[in-house]
Amino acid sequence: MSDDTDLLLRRILTDVLGLKQNQAAEFDADTGLFGHLPELDSMAVAGLLTEIEDRLDIVIDDDEIDGDMLETYGALLAFAEAKREKA
Repeated sequence: MSDDTDLLLRRILTDVLGLKQNQAAEFDADTGLFGHLPELDSMAVAGLLTEIEDRLDIVIDDDEIDGDMLETYGALLAFAEAKREKA
């Protein structure tokens, strides 16, 4: 399931943020997201989280959203994987 979540999350980031082809494929766990990718600004966060919910079939509660989960690709992936395991 984690490979599936990883691939889907990379596609979501590419689609929502309009990243260059294969840009997300080069992300590793330490790749910075919020504050590092100019495409991921505060306005894009809501759209990104909505797409993650829709495509991964999870629900993200407001109190779960914090800067740590959006800081790196690894943190966002770990959050998404944990949510899918509970779903």
